[in-house]
Amino acid sequence: MDFGNAELIREETIMPMATDKNLVSKYFHEFVAQTSPLPFEISVDRAEGSYIWDSEGKKYLDFISGIAVNNLGHRHPKIIKALKEQIEKHLFVMVYGEFSIKSQANLAAKLCQLLPDPIDNVYFTSTGTEAVEGALKLAKRYTGRHKIISFKKSYHGSTHGSLSVSGNEYKKFAFRPLLPEVYQIEFNNTEDLDLIDDQTACVIMETVQGDAGLRIPNLCFIQALREKCSECGALLILDEIQVGMGRTGKLFAFEHYGIVPDILVMGKALGAGLPLGAFAASKKIMSSFTQDPVLGHITTFGGNPLSCAASLAFLECLMDEKILDSVEEKGKHLESFLDHPEIVEVRRIGLFFAVEFKDKEAVNKIVLKCRDRGLLSFWFLSCPNAFRLSPPLNISFEEIKKGGEIIRNCIEEVFKN
Repeated sequence: MDFGNAELIREETIMPMATDKNLVSKYFHEFVAQTSPLPFEISVDRAEGSYIWDSEGKKYLDFISGIAVNNLGHRHPKIIKALKEQIEKHLFVMVYGEFSIKSQANLAAKLCQLLPDPIDNVYFTSTGTEAVEGALKLAKRYTGRHKIISFKKSYHGSTHGSLSVSGNEYKKFAFRPLLPEVYQIEFNNTEDLDLIDDQTACVIMETVQGDAGLRIPNLCFIQALREKCSECGALLILDEIQVGMGRTGKLFAFEHYGIVPDILVMGKALGAGLPLGAFAASKKIMSSFTQDPVLGHITTFGGNPLSCAASLAFLECLMDEKILDSVEEKGKHLESFLDHPEIVEVRRIGLFFAVEFKDKEAVNKIVLKCRDRGLLSFWFLSCPNAFRLSPPLNISFEEIKKGGEIIRNCIEEVFKN
């Protein structure tokens, strides 16, 4: 085989860096693996505060926050400052758990300070779904059991273990067989709790079901779930990847219900825009990963120094600036604009909304019309007849008014025609 012309061939096929919108779009569609035949494509140029600008200068009011990731909006100055300071020191230095890294250690200490007893130990991952995988392994390792209970309509991620405990069969069927001994029960159905027994390693539940269209547990159910798990020796895993970090008006959504999980899963907003997930438990439970086998769960990039620096700055801003104090008031203010006879139901907790209609076609039209009018809303994977809203927690009341009026006008236009 002749490799003599390899360099010449390489030079002839060099492509220019994409700068204009058309070339960016071309590269995006040709070279970036697509997850949907109809991506919600906006050619992003920059973002600041509650806004995103596209490459043509159009301004969008961001009412989805990257699906509840940018809980303090875009490019918060204190987060940017923390990132710059960390960049000046070091980036990646060693796989997780081998070196003591200042930003990682400080973030773990901060989280444990904010979490209730007995949770006092954190394992950092790269993503939320990786944190779910770790939490499931930890529960099986600690209890010595294999049976897992999860919930219908739930969503925990797209990796194999996370998909196994998720509740959307349409997303699962093409990838079976998945994890064995996974049993699903109905959300808010107390009678189904009888399936939890002394063979159950864990019950995993979103504290508030996000992707199902914002399904909120009733107090009696979630407290009965906690009691049943304790009675049977099953670990209760609460997935707060989407609803944690202040989204519901509390730092952790379980604080609304007077319970504490055995394992808490975090992600999305935790990284303040950078890849970061985590699961937390008591040191007694977490120590199961340090022996039989050693390195019971390992990750290369989990707890990346940059991500941890951003996360620590995010948490400090959230608490020091008392952002949570106004979340409920802002939620009520936005809800006041969501009043239309065609709306079946508005479900809300804090600054997280599901606005439900009778059919998905109306939802599609509203979401796309809002986008065209300069406001970003989005769909739910498992609830097509509702759209989601999750604006930044530090959004101003003026921006809420502006966005609320856009949404209301778009709804009226869709049902007028």
